[in-house]
Amino acid sequence: MIECLIATDAEVYVLMTKASRICMGMDTDIPVPARTSDVAEQFSARYNARPGQLRAFGQEEWTAPVASGSGVPDAMVVCPCTTGTLASMAAGTCNNLLERAADVVLKEGRQLVVMPREMPFSTIHLENMLTLARAGAIIMPPNPAFYQLPKTVDDLVDFVVARVLDRLGIAQTLMPRWGIVDTAPTGAR
Repeated sequence: MIECLIATDAEVYVLMTKASRICMGMDTDIPVPARTSDVAEQFSARYNARPGQLRAFGQEEWTAPVASGSGVPDAMVVCPCTTGTLASMAAGTCNNLLERAADVVLKEGRQLVVMPREMPFSTIHLENMLTLARAGAIIMPPNPAFYQLPKTVDDLVDFVVARVLDRLGIAQTLMPRWGIVDTAPTGAR
């Protein structure tokens, strides 16, 4: 997702909770530095961001632009979203910067895409998703499709990222839209 957003010249803010740092370390081969400034530097280098295009903020950086309606981003994607974060966002508790940013995005009427990572969902999870959906959030569990005959895990990830980018109205070449013949190879960026 970050790679594609950088490629479109979008300004990208990265907000990572403690849980997301742990999950990213377990789920990917991408090391996550402990210091927020190092996260911005590492991701900027990894995804060829222009200077200042990617900024990272810590959980307690309450002066970050996304903590205020005057600095609200055009859209926010919470990916992956733990059910704990989902519950906090649904309750509007704003215990950390990510939850506050989601609250600001909703109150300002911008697009919030929430990608819950758990399964199966309990009734509590579903009710929290319904609460967020009623508040204007888009609930998009990262469920890949198989009609494009994926051959790698990257193909599955590309499908999910393409769907989110489509939802945000951002041009992408990861996956053709259903029924549209595209000569670009799967995964082309």
